Amino acid sequence: MPTQEKQQSISGFEPYVPSKGEEYMGEPMRKHFTKILQKWKQDLMQEVDRTVDHMKDEAANFPDPADRASQEEEFSLELRARDRERKLIKKIDKTLQLIEDEDYGWCESCGVEIGIKRLEARPTADMCVDCKTLAEIKEKQVGK
Repeated sequence: MPTQEKQQSISGFEPYVPSKGEEYMGEPMRKHFTKILQKWKQDLMQEVDRTVDHMKDEAANFPDPADRASQEEEFSLELRARDRERKLIKKIDKTLQLIEDEDYGWCESCGVEIGIKRLEARPTADMCVDCKTLAEIKEKQVGK
């Protein structure tokens, strides 16, 4: 029978298992999420560097308009993706500041604990599932 490996998420971190009686968002838990967020930010920054290098290496002035248009479209898609990642990096920085200020992990709308599993799935979450669901429903109703 094969040995069972510890469960790991897509990000490669060990899921946090609080010890019995551990305070929610105490120092060990804050360190756990700081580590996750810093790794995520580092990965995004590396992707930005790869894009810049790729665009420098691949930049060419193709004589064929179709080839030139294809390259411009590829670069445009990459730049839009990097813009989304830039915004995400800002949100990660904001979240890291919340951790430092010891304000991380509670719903900004109702004040309840967001929960470890939700925060591991979405470390930048600032609302509990219930408040986020209500906000999305309201957004859909207003958007019509």
